[in-house]
Amino acid sequence: MTKDFWNQRYAEKEYAYGEQPNVFFEQELSKIDIVGNLLMPADGEGRNGVFAASKGWNVTSFDISESGKTKAENLAQQNGVQINYQVGDFLEMDFETNSFDAVGLIYAHFPSDIRKVYHQKIGQLLKPGGLIIFEAFSKEHLKYNSLNERVGGPKDEAFLFTKEMMIDEFPKVDIQYLEQLEVDLKEGNYHIGTGNVIRFIANKI
Repeated sequence: MTKDFWNQRYAEKEYAYGEQPNVFFEQELSKIDIVGNLLMPADGEGRNGVFAASKGWNVTSFDISESGKTKAENLAQQNGVQINYQVGDFLEMDFETNSFDAVGLIYAHFPSDIRKVYHQKIGQLLKPGGLIIFEAFSKEHLKYNSLNERVGGPKDEAFLFTKEMMIDEFPKVDIQYLEQLEVDLKEGNYHIGTGNVIRFIANKI
């Protein structure tokens, strides 16, 4: 899915995936007593980054969509918080190594040819002990999408995940939780219904 696709989707009046954070992300982030620097790749319209900022995190979000940034900054203003939102390609951004305490990867379905490189860079940007909170559609989700397109997700299997991929693409972490499961999604207009996801929690070694 291209930059034009996301700009068009995020230009809609309503928030494509709602204004509330992803349930799993909210649950896991709320367990942490000490806040710090959080990176939110592919943060779209900012629902997860804004939630984190409301909990005291210093949030840096990015996406390829200018429309997403506009919606995210409006949402942040409505909630009385600030986030540092950048637009562009991840590999061209100048983030310092070992500078983030946590990373939230919530439905960050990067193109398959660069995904592993992105995940390796995320590992480099995390501080030792830094936390990864991940939820995205599994490869089995294609069956769910074929029955109900409203549940959303990529239609190309190359963009989807398995548990084995998580182990392979984040090798220098201590895995706290890794599961594939069915979830009922009620996120805006484009994540509606039963889907199949991978959930992953890990700390950088």
